[in-house]
Amino acid sequence: MEKLRIVFMGTPEFAVGILDTIIQNNYTVVGVITAADKPAGRGQKIKYSAVKEYALVNNLHLLQPTNLKDEDFLAELKALNANLHIVVAFRMLPKVVWEMPSLGTFNLHASLLPNYRGAAPINWAIINGEEKTGVTTFFIDDKIDTGAMILSAETAIDANENAGQLHDRLMSIGSTTVIETLALIENGNATTTIQTDADNIKTAYKLNKENCKIDWTRSTQSIHDHIRGLSPYPAAWTLISDKNEEWNVKIYESKILDEEHQLNIGTIICTKKEMKIAVEKGFIQIMSLQFPGKKRMTTSELLNGVRFSEEAIAL
Repeated sequence: MEKLRIVFMGTPEFAVGILDTIIQNNYTVVGVITAADKPAGRGQKIKYSAVKEYALVNNLHLLQPTNLKDEDFLAELKALNANLHIVVAFRMLPKVVWEMPSLGTFNLHASLLPNYRGAAPINWAIINGEEKTGVTTFFIDDKIDTGAMILSAETAIDANENAGQLHDRLMSIGSTTVIETLALIENGNATTTIQTDADNIKTAYKLNKENCKIDWTRSTQSIHDHIRGLSPYPAAWTLISDKNEEWNVKIYESKILDEEHQLNIGTIICTKKEMKIAVEKGFIQIMSLQFPGKKRMTTSELLNGVRFSEEAIAL
């Protein structure tokens, strides 16, 4: 049984949950690699990654290379004498990095591979109305999320679960799966399954402003899935137009109302406490949202101070 010396690579909160579980299970982490600091927000204050924050609190050896092929970085990495690299929500590694440790480099990905390779697997599983998802560990190769699979774990997606809730569940499931993977590698029992490609494999495209915009011509279920799949971050959005004014509005929570109507798609109907938007074969009721310059609030909170005319429409 070979004692593991691990270098962990990751950036966001999801990776922190996995790293903490590795530490709590008394594995030796000889180094942590995370993204370089960058300015964020209106004040452009320097922001540390979630993984850096954790590494500093726990006195872990920290590296923040801007170039993963830089010779000084590679020399420092080699000097850590790790025999295993673990990657969780980081970036594509050059071959010189993932080939370095004798036991290889494995990645935890938040989907059931080969489906949802890419940047946003949690979001797209919900957006596409999947009923199940999971996590997969695999040895990295020279493409994105295509390597030989070690372990996977499956979970059902609740009909109204949002991306934030699923994120937290998959972080917990992923932590367990990483520990099980480490035990296999440590004992020399890791076996792998080659991923098989097919024409119908679904992709977890990077999220951008365009694919986060709500298309009100779609079905009630598709719109509801889109909203919950992007909640709480980065959030689905729409333009709301009323009497020559237009707002870019984030929508976080919705309900499907199966009611027949003769209204134009996008028509906004409000009472004192409720807002619903006409779509084909029903309405989408808006439960929480955020107007520009305001905090996120429930629809009833918004309607305490805002009134829409009969001309109001979601575009």
